[in-house]
Amino acid sequence: MRKLTHQQIVSRQEVKRQEPKLPFCVVLNNIRSAHNVGSIFRTCDGVGVEKVWLCGITGYPPNAQIAKTALGSERHVPWEYQEHIEGVIQNLKKKGYQIVLLEQTEKSLLHYDFKPKRKICLIVGNEITGVCDSILQLSDAAIEIEMAGIKNSLNVSVAFGVAAYQIRYAILNRK
Repeated sequence: MRKLTHQQIVSRQEVKRQEPKLPFCVVLNNIRSAHNVGSIFRTCDGVGVEKVWLCGITGYPPNAQIAKTALGSERHVPWEYQEHIEGVIQNLKKKGYQIVLLEQTEKSLLHYDFKPKRKICLIVGNEITGVCDSILQLSDAAIEIEMAGIKNSLNVSVAFGVAAYQIRYAILNRK
């Protein structure tokens, strides 16, 4: 075994960039840390997310803190800022998206048990308070990441990465 050279990695990515984006969008609502937003942009680029919606107090480009962790992905992943999340969700529902929360609820599924039924919109909420209560009623499902230690959650950008790659896998392997 040997590591790929930088040129081999770049060549492989050129091929991947030509593939269509997944039927998968993301809504970030009230994310306080611009570094978390940038990290999520970078993960969205890697996953093949079609669009990111930034809502509430979530920062948006151009922003030096977002750019620091996004490493340019914020210029390649389509995004839009809307102050109010409810309108974004209602519009996506009309377009046939399944609205999925990354949140611990009474009915949440473990992220690896979730099977997307159609186009997916994953909503990620505030680092401390999670998804707003008003959004719970607008969602179709909730997924969570099982925690085995003393902490009850992961950093929001890490949790997003775990969930986003699981959703990518589920979409690509849908039968």
